[in-house]
Amino acid sequence: MAVNGRPKILPWLLAASAVVLLVLVLAGVFRTGPSTDDAPGQEPRAALPEPGPSAPAPRTASASPGPAAVETDAGVPPIAEAAPGTAPARHPVDLEKLRALLPDNLYWEMGVPTKDPEVLRKRDEEGRRWNELYGKVQSNTASEQEIHQYYEHRRKVSEDSIAFASAVLEQYGTQLPEQEQGLYALSIRMHRTRLEELPGQIEAALARKSAQDQRREAWRGGGGGN
Repeated sequence: MAVNGRPKILPWLLAASAVVLLVLVLAGVFRTGPSTDDAPGQEPRAALPEPGPSAPAPRTASASPGPAAVETDAGVPPIAEAAPGTAPARHPVDLEKLRALLPDNLYWEMGVPTKDPEVLRKRDEEGRRWNELYGKVQSNTASEQEIHQYYEHRRKVSEDSIAFASAVLEQYGTQLPEQEQGLYALSIRMHRTRLEELPGQIEAALARKSAQDQRREAWRGGGGGN
């Protein structure tokens, strides 16, 4: 019987050994598995950066105006911003140098790109103020002083736009792509045309105001104001 019992016990011993070995393997897997720090609902651990090219230097104030389809309140093409997630290419135009050349230009107040909420708020307020004054000029309710104030502002906008665009082309024109050169040249032509039209626009606005005042006086003289 003893001789026949050994072959029967051996399979059980092998099975038990296999179970113990499996338990040990599973225990080792759980010890080396993902940390609970990476479990759902928790912030993952920061991964080590992979080798690659060094990050480019951030954009500085020397970045410059680029092409755009619309003009800013200063009347010159605004700065082109890089697409999200991409590094901006360095542009030849140095805004700090231009600021030194044109310190009082309206571009620095109304045209240069910014994300400062306070600056953006002031720009919106300024834009609304001039739009309201323009509405008064068009409706013949502006005073003579307000008419001259509005068109003096338009003159300043156009003159500063021409000065800024001319300075860019003079200082950096040969380094700019043809498209950008064309935009600055177009801005200069457009604002020169606006300056030529200003005297006639002022005269027309004053004439409308005078006629409106005469009609008002006539209406009051006829008893319409009673």
